[in-house]
Amino acid sequence: MEPKVQAAHDARNLLLNEYHGILSTHSDDVPGYPFGSVMPYCLDRQGNPIILISDLAQHTKNIEANPKVSLIITQSGVDDIHKAGRLTWMGDAEKIATGSEELKELEQRYYSFFPPSAHYHKTHGFDFYRIHLKRARFIGGFGKIFWVKNELMTRENPFYGSVENGMVKHMNEDHVEAMVKYCKAADIDLPEGVEPKMAGIDATGMHLLLKDKLVRIPFPTEVDEPMAVRKTLVEMAKVA
Repeated sequence: MEPKVQAAHDARNLLLNEYHGILSTHSDDVPGYPFGSVMPYCLDRQGNPIILISDLAQHTKNIEANPKVSLIITQSGVDDIHKAGRLTWMGDAEKIATGSEELKELEQRYYSFFPPSAHYHKTHGFDFYRIHLKRARFIGGFGKIFWVKNELMTRENPFYGSVENGMVKHMNEDHVEAMVKYCKAADIDLPEGVEPKMAGIDATGMHLLLKDKLVRIPFPTEVDEPMAVRKTLVEMAKVA
């Protein structure tokens, strides 16, 4: 695979495998200085990061004044940080309109990944924002540094919305034992008494929630329609 294409592939995998990063905004209180915040995220239909932020938060006030932001995502579980993958996603933060059909889909997916966040709206004013990609910088380890083409970074999830929701509901209601097998086959430790829950699915893998921890398990091959997902999940359970 050509190095720049490989870098884009690795960058996308990093974006899918991790669930939080550092959001940098332009400080409104201290002009000229960046302001960093730990930020959970999941992806929308096109593969853009979606964040949920309070209207009381400093980073939200900064975004209102200047929507140009960056989100840096770092590969977890690596002893030497210099060898870890890093992705800097630079873009424009856009508030998702309330009451829109799109917002309902985003809410459902985000709450599947981060269940406690479903209650945030009851305490403070929280809104969803999308970070539209302007440019992406990926470092795959020492000396492996690339600007990744935008068209290689964003990719539509073929199951996003009602299809994904139906698969997630079905797996959580009827196939918990299979998800336990997936975790064991992937050498993922399940805390005692914790049952995995599916949070999301896309063309290249599934996202599972282990109480408060999110993990991703890749598919052996890419899938692009629901029956292929079903066949893949059955085969993975058999192998496990």
